[in-house]
Amino acid sequence: MKTIFIVDDNATSLTVAENIVSEHYRTIALSSAARMFKALEKFSPDLILLDVKMPEMDGFEALKILKSREAYAEIPVIFLTSLSDSESEAHGIALGATDFIMKPFSEPVLLNRIKNHLGIDEIIRQRTAQLTERTAQLLRMKNGIVFTMASLVENRDSNTGGHIGRTTVYMKTILDSMMARGIYSNEINGWDIDLVISSASLHDVRKIAIPDSILNKPGRLTDEEFRIMQTHALEGERIIDGIIKETGEEEFLGSAKKIAAYHHEKWNGTGYPYKLSGTDIPLQGRIMAVVDVYDALVSERPYKKAFTHEEAVGIIMEDAGRHFDESIADAFNAVGKQINAIRMGIAG
Repeated sequence: MKTIFIVDDNATSLTVAENIVSEHYRTIALSSAARMFKALEKFSPDLILLDVKMPEMDGFEALKILKSREAYAEIPVIFLTSLSDSESEAHGIALGATDFIMKPFSEPVLLNRIKNHLGIDEIIRQRTAQLTERTAQLLRMKNGIVFTMASLVENRDSNTGGHIGRTTVYMKTILDSMMARGIYSNEINGWDIDLVISSASLHDVRKIAIPDSILNKPGRLTDEEFRIMQTHALEGERIIDGIIKETGEEEFLGSAKKIAAYHHEKWNGTGYPYKLSGTDIPLQGRIMAVVDVYDALVSERPYKKAFTHEEAVGIIMEDAGRHFDESIADAFNAVGKQINAIRMGIAG
């Protein structure tokens, strides 16, 4: 059964309204706004019938507080009032009131208004729940597509098993560290963090265009082969750009594009493919640069042994300010033990 709060300082009006409403709904009669807020601490009603003219705190002030608190903001409020001027009604609606019912009210009018607004509120709740579920399904689908694409790329490279999964977790850890320390917080606060982390798995999508003879070469690359690898850095950006143009998914794939295109750039401008420097390199690319190099250092390759975690951290910190953004390197270093524990856990 739906629960309705009736709030009125006039004992007669309160009794009349309660007698009418209690025949159809569970009612709680309250003689002041202060008592209403006390009752709200225990449970939330489906609708509030609120008098306007009350001592200590009037209905307008009470509604303002209701709408300012997340826990109560969605509860529909109908004003019961003897005020008949349009200015008061406009003020109440502007504050978020659902409706006005004039005193003295008739039983049919009161019940019909309550029934209508509870019905509308129920429809809104159902539609909101459906929209939330559809949004979640769409996000799962997008993440699934990204994961499948990333897996196809990784399966082509026999030298970097598990690299995508590890770097995604590392990126989340570094982002958490940056936010905790207020590093580039103004920019990061504008991101959808889950999308950025998910999109990090596409950072090596360019490998789709690299010949197997180079991608899976067991030894070090020649200068010519490395030049080919560098030129294909642009391929990842081009691939993601094409998907964005076809699907219109700028928000979802925008970060993936920046990560793929710029994570080989260096702070001092000696990286590739664009030779950008400093903060001209998009932040997503600067973060992935630290993540990507760390994972490459601690991973064994046919042409090198794996560095220890401590050695890898030392190399990154030594190159901070040249290869890497020093602030991001510091955030990485601050969670070094956590990064190492994640690495060992994934490897194990």
